[in-house]
Amino acid sequence: MTGKKLLLITGDFGEDYEVMVPFQALQAVGHEVDAVCPDKEAGETVKTAVHDFRGDQTYLEERGHDFELTATLSEVDPADYDALVLPGGRAPEYIRNYDAVIDAVEHFFAEDKPVAAICHATQILVAADAVEGRTCTAYPALEADVRANGGEWGEGVVTDGNLVTAQAWPDHPEWIAAFLDVLGTDIQHGQPVTAD
Repeated sequence: MTGKKLLLITGDFGEDYEVMVPFQALQAVGHEVDAVCPDKEAGETVKTAVHDFRGDQTYLEERGHDFELTATLSEVDPADYDALVLPGGRAPEYIRNYDAVIDAVEHFFAEDKPVAAICHATQILVAADAVEGRTCTAYPALEADVRANGGEWGEGVVTDGNLVTAQAWPDHPEWIAAFLDVLGTDIQHGQPVTAD
């Protein structure tokens, strides 16, 4: 399998698991992932937030890790990438206001390239007019946003053409598997080798 080149766009207080898990998992199966953030350069970090579900009406938020960016948004060309990953957290609510973020999202949809969005990342899709006529999902509180912008609401993990969406990090196994399927990633499962 030849790995693909993927672009991951996040910002300060992106959800920790939703940034780190796909970033690492996609690399583990052979893809190259560039992580970028508006107004920050390669080598700088963003602070992540941990969202936990403890039976309250919404999630609890705590400070996560520092996540190092691998590229600079102003220097990358979306045309050089095969797919886009949009993590959730609080970052989407403000990075959706950056023209470079919206331009990148619009490129991936115009070229029918795979896009994976989870949780609050659907706020970016809404800002880029990418949900109209599509079935997608997000953190449940965003159902009204999806419907108000012409989208159909789905549950769990939803694949609609090139778009794979999920509600939150507990969906990672199904979300990442569905995205790998859309990417055409072929993973060969071998038998574990043990030393005698």
